[in-house]
Amino acid sequence: MAETAPLSIVTQPSKLWKGVFAVAGIMTTLVTYGVLQEKIMRVPYGDDKAFFRYSLFLVFCNRIATSAISAGALLASKKALDPVAPVYKYSLVSVSNILTTTCQYEALKYVSFPIQTLAKCAKMIPVMVWGTIIMQKKYKGQDYLLAFLVTVGCSIFILYPAGSSEIGPSDIYGRGRENTVWGISLMIGYLGFDGFTSTFQDKLFKGYDMEIHNQIFYTAFCSCVLSLTGLILQGQLLPAIHFVSIHNDCFFDIALLSTVATASQFFISYTIRTFGALTFATIMTTRQLVSIMLSCLWFSHPLSREQWIGAVVVFGTLYAKSFLRSAPKPSPSQQMQNGASLPVKGNP
Repeated sequence: MAETAPLSIVTQPSKLWKGVFAVAGIMTTLVTYGVLQEKIMRVPYGDDKAFFRYSLFLVFCNRIATSAISAGALLASKKALDPVAPVYKYSLVSVSNILTTTCQYEALKYVSFPIQTLAKCAKMIPVMVWGTIIMQKKYKGQDYLLAFLVTVGCSIFILYPAGSSEIGPSDIYGRGRENTVWGISLMIGYLGFDGFTSTFQDKLFKGYDMEIHNQIFYTAFCSCVLSLTGLILQGQLLPAIHFVSIHNDCFFDIALLSTVATASQFFISYTIRTFGALTFATIMTTRQLVSIMLSCLWFSHPLSREQWIGAVVVFGTLYAKSFLRSAPKPSPSQQMQNGASLPVKGNP
């Protein structure tokens, strides 16, 4: 008995520092990612006040960094680089993932980052829809209630914006201001593709015993090839390279964006494996809240009273969802299964 007490004393601080490491890592990388994402897509560069228009180029740069780091991790751990699943399965996930990320970046041309981030909270709805269609999953009434409350909160936030004289890229493109039909359509596309990606990914890779870095590497590598092909076919590759070559600050922002996006995958994987999917979901909800607050302060986005109410409804519901699910503990195999799907998307 005398030996047990010191062990428990040592274990608690160790768990605490692991928690601090996980929270600090996720918050730092993903909050920085959010700020950079908005800056690149909504703030003009240089004396000519030019806006960066090439969202697919951002996807390409992000996936290059992710595939390089994951390949290095596989080599460092002396794991085989050979694909575990058929390559076409990685490619199918990559296509859906590219569409998700492209919609996410493009939407920032027409809606503000707070609106985009809060709208992302509604992703549980398409996940439930795709889960029912693809995986034949059944959900409880409580899940539908929570999804409904999040939808109501998001709708309030989007439909009652504060008046603003802010000039954004949507004005330059001549397609209106905040809440344009195109911007909201892109967010709906993002939610649909994002929900499909995670569900489709689970179905495709079910039954394969693969390292997480193997799945990340091949999915990211396929995304590199597909996004590069898209840039060439659309004639955007050279204009994008020319833009970053004459706007050095944009080049730095894109490089940093790709770095923190890749680093976030490590912290996401580490958090899920160490603390489980429930803790990860709570941290991510907090991260979204912090990102919205920081964006409002940094880029001067005013929020109306109705938007504050909508935000309280959304985040209150998400936190309630986490606490309601804290009673039944998921098995280690379920946590590992969740951990294998979340980091691969490369779309924080």
